[in-house]
Amino acid sequence: MKYVNFNPQIHDMNKIATFRYNVDFRTYDKIFNSKEKAINAIKKSLKKDDCIKVIYDNEKIVGMIITYTHDKQPKLGFNSLKLLLVGILDYFVICDIKKDDLYIAEIAIDENQRSKGYGTQVINDVITYAENNGYKRVILDADFRNPKAKALYERLGFKVFNKKSFLKRGMYNMEYKLS
Repeated sequence: MKYVNFNPQIHDMNKIATFRYNVDFRTYDKIFNSKEKAINAIKKSLKKDDCIKVIYDNEKIVGMIITYTHDKQPKLGFNSLKLLLVGILDYFVICDIKKDDLYIAEIAIDENQRSKGYGTQVINDVITYAENNGYKRVILDADFRNPKAKALYERLGFKVFNKKSFLKRGMYNMEYKLS
């Protein structure tokens, strides 16, 4: 697999926006009342970003991943009032990123490529990258409403270290400790 920094000049904006929508579709649907409106707003907000990696396998896009560190954290943008609201809701439930953390903010695999091991491979690649670059742990969130994701992360060695909820939305904050 190959990981390439997202560039709107090169990559399919609709595909990347759809990946982002799929990660948190329940929240987007509540705020936008429409998948189309949410995806269009996400597309308008996308810009070149080295925190967003497009995942290729055999020259075909199979997914995307967004990672942050303590020094490079997500910023609340004001491209859209509704997207700002999504960011505010996220703020109250996502992991707090400490100095030596590598945070997986979003991981999305194309619906047609699921159950082929890509998610496991991507997470294992992130863990290897974190080990090789001196991070102490990899952290991520699993939505209370997505037990399959939580089970996958637990199979890969992640453990719940915190639970956060806000306005009927909740996340298991999970960590994989590195030696």
